[in-house]
Formats: sequence, C-alpha cells, structure tokens
Amino acid sequence: MPASINAQFVVYNPEQQARIEPADATLYQRLEQNYNGFQGHTLVSCYEFDADWANWELHPAGDEVVILLSGQATMLLQHEHGIEQIELHQANDFCLVPRNTWHRAKIAGATKMMFVTPGAGTVHRPV
Repeated sequence: MPASINAQFVVYNPEQQARIEPADATLYQRLEQNYNGFQGHTLVSCYEFDADWANWELHPAGDEVVILLSGQATMLLQHEHGIEQIELHQANDFCLVPRNTWHRAKIAGATKMMFVTPGAGTVHRPV
C-alpha cells in the first residue's frame, strides 16, 4: 500500500536515507528526540492553508523548496534590500528559499503546499 504525503512525511538523514514518519501531533517532538535534534536531516512535508502565515520562518541549515500543489500563494522573502514577492499561481509552481532568509506566505483561498526543508535550527517570529 502506498504512503500518502498528507498522512506521512519523509525524513532524510545525513546519509540521504529516507524514513517515513506519521504526520501527527507528536511529529516535531519525535524529530527532535529521534533525529539528533534534526541536525543534518531534511523533512519532506505537505500542509494545507486557508489563511496567511501568522509567522515569518528562517532555516539556517540550508535552502528550502516550496511547491504549490493547489490553490494560490504569494511567497514573501525578506532580503536586505526589501521584500521579494514570488507568485505561485498554478499547481507545480515552486520557489527556492535561500538559507537564512526570513519568509512567509500570503494565501488566496484553500491552498496546499509541499516543502523540502532542512529543518535544523528553524526559527520563527510573529508577523
């Protein structure tokens, strides 16, 4: 039986071996406990949104890939010179979020996105 990115996420270890983890309420606790504080690991995940992100996010461990599966979103990337807006309007549009770049999404209706995230050290701040 195949896995579903809606119910399970994929964790790559530093050797690029993949493991499936249930996408449940204890996921992030397990990632911290079972994956060396998530050092050197990458998470492949899928989330649905119906509102703008309430926080900015930053990944110091590497670049993130954000893929639009359905709906529409505007990714906001904060650079030294200002905010870059990347419009994701069609399924399969994606953007690369460079390491150490604050980012968030503005959501237009029901939207589903997939993420490939080097998660170690991720930080958040309110909008």
